[in-house]
Amino acid sequence: MAADKDVEAVSVVQEHDVVSILSGPDRDFLVRNDGSQVEIASLKGKKIGLYFSSSWCGPCRSFTPKLVNMYSELSSKGDFEIIFVTGDTDAESFDEYFSKMPWLAIPFADSDTRDALNSLFKVEGIPHVVILDEEGRVVIDDGISLIEEHGVDAYPFTAERIKELEKIEAEAKKNQTLKSLLVSPLRDYVVTNDGTEVPVAELEGRLVGLYFSMSSYNICDDFTPKLVDFYEKTKAKGEDFEVVEVPLDDDDDLDEESKEGFKSRPWFTLPIGDQGCVKLARYFELAAIPTLAVIGQDGKTLNLNVADAVEEHGILAYPFTPEKFAELEELEKAKQDAQTLESILVSGDLDFVIGQGGAKVPVSDLVGKTILLSFSAHWCPPCRAFLPKLVEAYTTIKAKDEAFEVIFISSDKDQPSFDDYFAQMPWLALLFGDARKASIGRKFKVQGIPTLVAISPAGKTVTTEAGELIMAHGADAYPFTAERLEELKAGIIEMAKGWPETLRHSLHDQHDLILSRRGGYNCDGCNDEGLAWSYFCDKCDFDLHPQCALKADEETATKEEAQNEGVAPEGWICEDGVCRKA
Repeated sequence: MAADKDVEAVSVVQEHDVVSILSGPDRDFLVRNDGSQVEIASLKGKKIGLYFSSSWCGPCRSFTPKLVNMYSELSSKGDFEIIFVTGDTDAESFDEYFSKMPWLAIPFADSDTRDALNSLFKVEGIPHVVILDEEGRVVIDDGISLIEEHGVDAYPFTAERIKELEKIEAEAKKNQTLKSLLVSPLRDYVVTNDGTEVPVAELEGRLVGLYFSMSSYNICDDFTPKLVDFYEKTKAKGEDFEVVEVPLDDDDDLDEESKEGFKSRPWFTLPIGDQGCVKLARYFELAAIPTLAVIGQDGKTLNLNVADAVEEHGILAYPFTPEKFAELEELEKAKQDAQTLESILVSGDLDFVIGQGGAKVPVSDLVGKTILLSFSAHWCPPCRAFLPKLVEAYTTIKAKDEAFEVIFISSDKDQPSFDDYFAQMPWLALLFGDARKASIGRKFKVQGIPTLVAISPAGKTVTTEAGELIMAHGADAYPFTAERLEELKAGIIEMAKGWPETLRHSLHDQHDLILSRRGGYNCDGCNDEGLAWSYFCDKCDFDLHPQCALKADEETATKEEAQNEGVAPEGWICEDGVCRKA
């Protein structure tokens, strides 16, 4: 969610005649949501925002309240108007969506004018905002990011104002304080869980964690209780630490359960839907949710995200100083050195995995084997696409070495999905809903699926990228160690000895094909998958298996030799000055 710095003022010599582009056949007016009409001519001399949006568009529905907030503050100036250009396909949807907008609109019935505006301003996606100055010149050709980041502060939407905002932002980062982060022109407070407004000034001089959250993210639901536990422990120890939650939800999108959840938080929060939430997300160039950014007692950013540290180490991570993280690194190294398969997979009475049919297999029976932990789910298309490759590699490896096993760790949403998916696997699994899944996922920092973690016979972590290795090398990647990778690299280099560095091919004769190291790709000659080496054209994203490219080279050489001798090679017919395959 990094800030979009590409919003530019567009220098356009053409001046659009507002009356001409907004009018329709026999129509010289726009409409309000109460059905009243406003003459287009009355807009001359005003700045105009054209808002291209649709009720069926989720991002549009999220953006519209932000635009309403900005419009409400600017409408009193009398020199700015917004015009809704709908992309809805039925009048009922248009009416329902337009009822939430305090500005004007092109009538729904005039689809020709709406189509013409989309074409004139090259609208390729929505929501989209075009801002015209008083003379009808485009000053902002895509104002979404500008409005989300700066809101009313972007007014009057000139190039000079944008440069001024950039300068203000640079100065703000240089002279950052807790007030500069949390106070806005309309609000100088944060809110407690009972709705009490507390001045930001009361938090100055404390260590503050800014908790960026979103209720629709399950990962936030998992993290919030851990942060509550962490927060309460700091309070119990008398630490001067506060949390200010920065909810990135829109109030309209929250269900009652989520709203009640905010009331149970023991810390402060910014108001839901507050423009400052989006600004902070952009200011910190938010890359993940949840994020816990730490602001020091001096108001400067101490750490951009300690969420993983809180989740993994709890209160031991406090107070998030470089010295503390150095201690945690040593602690983590000691834990890794002491890691065994049992320490990963055994938790209380859960000291087993299951085979097909639910048979229990003690973890102790797996000690001394190379283990792959397969994080996957039936609902995940990339997981289902990867499964046949993993089955093939497993079968090949297992035939050569019995001291190898895979354990499926499911993210499926119900037992039938788990059962159906697991039935396709020739290996072991944790139980569906197994409590160990969460701790194992945290241990290996699993952020997405499919993920494949390799554990050595000694119980140590070999790699968390075994999936990529199997994609690239199949069963040859076993046992996934650094030494094996070096052997594979050496073999790949040896494989290419004697191959030409460049060649031309009849399937792609406009550019040279260059012998290149590639991961997985599809050969544009035979359509089969390829690995390691390709004759590749970067300009055209064209790949050929070396065997496809070199086979064609050999056939061409044989054909040329035969032509020189006057005898066509087997499978070729030469006549009328042309040689063709029979």
